[in-house]
Amino acid sequence: MTQTHTSAEPTLFRIAGFPYFLIAFIARLPFAMMVVGVLTVVVSARGSLSLGGLTSAAVGLGTACFGPLLGAAADRFGQRVVLLIVALANGTMLLLFTVVVYGESPDALVLIAAIGIGATAPQVSPLSRSRLVTLIRERVEDSRQPRTVSGTMAYESAADETVFVFGPFIVGILASAIAPWAPLVGAAILTVVFVGAFALHPSARHVSRDRGEDGKALSPASELFRPQLLVVILGILGVGIFFGTMLTSLTSFMADRDAAEQAGLLYGVMGVGSAVLALGVAWLPPAFSLRARWLVFSGILLAGSLLLGLVDSPEMMMLALAIMGIGIGPTLVTQYSFGAALSPRGRSATVMTMLGSGIVVGQSIGAAVAGEIAENVGTSAALVLPMFAAAVAFGAGLLNWVLSSSRTRRRTVAA
Repeated sequence: MTQTHTSAEPTLFRIAGFPYFLIAFIARLPFAMMVVGVLTVVVSARGSLSLGGLTSAAVGLGTACFGPLLGAAADRFGQRVVLLIVALANGTMLLLFTVVVYGESPDALVLIAAIGIGATAPQVSPLSRSRLVTLIRERVEDSRQPRTVSGTMAYESAADETVFVFGPFIVGILASAIAPWAPLVGAAILTVVFVGAFALHPSARHVSRDRGEDGKALSPASELFRPQLLVVILGILGVGIFFGTMLTSLTSFMADRDAAEQAGLLYGVMGVGSAVLALGVAWLPPAFSLRARWLVFSGILLAGSLLLGLVDSPEMMMLALAIMGIGIGPTLVTQYSFGAALSPRGRSATVMTMLGSGIVVGQSIGAAVAGEIAENVGTSAALVLPMFAAAVAFGAGLLNWVLSSSRTRRRTVAA
């Protein structure tokens, strides 16, 4: 009887359904379009690249500050009501920002409106991770859950990277074909329609069931600050810093060769490899443990980043990016898998949005610092920053190895 049940057990794809994955994928696009879209419209309307950069950073600041709060609200009140509210609020803020930036409003009001866009940005990616992990824990046999969670985190990370490749591309098409304001209007429409559909999908009912009758989580908020979970957040912050510093320093590197417009193409070498290998994590053997994967793949990332100290041509840079792409995607998948495993009961959405905000904070800090150093000190100095970021991710992996080993020993003694 047990064998029959196992063989007939549905896959996650069948449980959630194809429409879910399609809706969740498209619902991510507005977030990927926002930062570049804001930069494009500000530079066009106000003629200031400096203000455009500050405005893009303001969007990231709003997301970083309010993202975890939206996750906590989703855990407390359910994803459906939270997502419906922020979908309408974010669509409104995108349109309001467009009006403000083309008007006679002072720059300070433009920055405030940008923070509003980030603050209301629907956290589709982390909430999708939380939702799917809950479905796995409810519907998938215990013995299959670790591998299914790993595969889910792999798909989610690959989907994120794919969206962040296509998002700026769509912005470029709309801005060129229609007007600079078109990407923000398009993002507003996509937000209301597809984030709304994501909110109304039946799977939203399965989120945060580890709550009491009053809606509160069964675990205290203090569990969000356990060392094991904080180490994961530190590691993913390092990955975010890497993304921000790498793209900025790469742009400076190519600008020194009068080919700044090719920076995105070179960066795509790392992005494509990262997405493909992120998907491949699902097929790694269970004997290759999560904590070992973190060390191995972040080690590859660190090794590739050290080559940045030697690059003297676009070809050499492409090789370094290809090696780093092998490490970055699987590292990110592993960190999200740890986040899913360590989420306190009833606080899965909070943890996932904390991790997502860690990436956003890291990107914002990394891009800002790398830009300053590249402009005032030079490209060579800026290229040191991705090495530092990779070292942070690897160092967090070492700490995680120690903490995971201690946790394993405690379980063995208890048994």
